[in-house]
Amino acid sequence: MLAILLNLLPLFLESSKPSLAKVAPLKAVLFDVDGTLCDSDPLHHIAFREMLQEIGFNGGVPITEDYFAENIAGKHNDDIAKHLFPNDLPRGLKFCEEKEEMFRRLASKQLTPLNGLYKVKKWVEDRGLKRAAVTNAPRPNAELMISKLGLSDFFDVVIIGDECEHAKPHPEPYLKALEVLNVSKDHTFVFEDSVSGIKAGVAAEMPVVGITTRNPEHSLLEAKPTFLIKDYEDPKLWAALEELDKMKA
Repeated sequence: MLAILLNLLPLFLESSKPSLAKVAPLKAVLFDVDGTLCDSDPLHHIAFREMLQEIGFNGGVPITEDYFAENIAGKHNDDIAKHLFPNDLPRGLKFCEEKEEMFRRLASKQLTPLNGLYKVKKWVEDRGLKRAAVTNAPRPNAELMISKLGLSDFFDVVIIGDECEHAKPHPEPYLKALEVLNVSKDHTFVFEDSVSGIKAGVAAEMPVVGITTRNPEHSLLEAKPTFLIKDYEDPKLWAALEELDKMKA
């Protein structure tokens, strides 16, 4: 029995390796923004923590990274406002607007690209693929981050959850990106770092490469990404991209 299992092991490893083969030939790549293009969550956490502490939220005790990851990261501001101010939604929405202003002040000075971002950018450009940024961030935030990262000319379109009828985790933002780019879900995959974003991509019936920038790996896996990577330098990603190149050849 042991000998049989050992003989089957290489086949199992081959079948379970990260793969994007189902989207060949690849036509487009869709990117989230916060936590996917850049590690912006710490700046969001700082803004929420300081502003919530100022108004005495949680008895004045600063919110933790775990609280931020579970209740705020990757979520739309409408949902965050409902969570933080369940009895006063207008106040919650105004608070979130002011928090975004603070985030933009921080991001304008402290934003850095995710490791390997420009390497994957070149890979996408060299193959002439269509690309879109798809985010729940307000447009001023998204455009600031994309500009600071030098990606304004990279993206064909920026899709904002607020400008759709439904934001992530609903698939509509990703479906809208496919429509605007005029590409099929069968030839497109997604980069995402949050549970809500992965759920949106999966619901849009596309493979999602999850990035473990800040959110717990076990939570991301529950959203059913195709596979997870640490960042854009991860060998798992490049093995999958190499496979796509071989299939095209």
